[in-house]
Amino acid sequence: MILGPRAVWQIAAGQSSRTGADVFTQHGVALLAPGDAGPWSTDRPDEDFDGAFVRRFATEVRSGDAILLRVGSTTIRAVGVIASEYQYLDIFDDVNGMDMQHARRARWGELPEDYDFVEPVFGGPPRRFGQVAQETVLDFAQRFLNSPPISWQEAMLPPLPAEEPALGDQQLPERIRVIVAQARDLQQLYSDGQRFGLHPTEDEMIAHFIVPLLLSLGWRPELIGVKWRNIDVALFGSLPRTPESCRIVFEAKRLGVGAEGALAQAIGYVQDLGLRADVVVTDGFRYRRYARETGFAPSAYANHVRLKRQALALFTGMSCV
Repeated sequence: MILGPRAVWQIAAGQSSRTGADVFTQHGVALLAPGDAGPWSTDRPDEDFDGAFVRRFATEVRSGDAILLRVGSTTIRAVGVIASEYQYLDIFDDVNGMDMQHARRARWGELPEDYDFVEPVFGGPPRRFGQVAQETVLDFAQRFLNSPPISWQEAMLPPLPAEEPALGDQQLPERIRVIVAQARDLQQLYSDGQRFGLHPTEDEMIAHFIVPLLLSLGWRPELIGVKWRNIDVALFGSLPRTPESCRIVFEAKRLGVGAEGALAQAIGYVQDLGLRADVVVTDGFRYRRYARETGFAPSAYANHVRLKRQALALFTGMSCV
């Protein structure tokens, strides 16, 4: 493909601390939030979608346009080619906690490593989505797309993830229903800066949600270590509370920051202390577990606000047996 007069766009894969970039490249999609308001259509005002971004994404982008996958204010991870019209895909209602159902299929060419333009070439602060006009960026995109190999630009698109059914309240273990209901009740309040103020701190989420969840899953207080050796929460299989008896390490982040960004920190604790423990990163509402035996690959996930069937595996795996 020789890049001619087609437009070049940039799209953010979420915040730098909770990027969904891997979802974009793995499934061949470009995704945009907010999606919970439903599909875009010509009779819907921009206000429904927090601005004009979704409308422009749905109406101005063309198949064959180039698109840059941005993972920071000046950094990109991949260059892509748009491969479909606008779609609304409900399967992407929870991308690391982000509602990113507005979609287009895209073929991505990942860079060998993230490329930082250093200067604010996407604006300051950059928009979540927009057309690129800066010559430095246009030249980068053109050179990348015209450099061999270019076969990826016409390759078969990867499959979309399977639709996952929602988890009804009656399917939840009864002992955790109160915790889940409380999270749903407070989620909107915590996100409303005018009514609530600043997001609750990590320590608040540990006190109000993480420890109560663990107690409801059968863990005795003496087996739940809070701020044990600088770890936010540590679960122990038995007493005394030593590195040898530690089973799960929790690293908490405040709401809105992105719990997944804490994985490296949590793994560092495990390695520094010589623990044989899995890792869970959480903001109190979302929990993602990483298994030590598989090199800390993701193994289970639950979002109290948007529960799906896979959450049962996380609750079962975190129960005290």
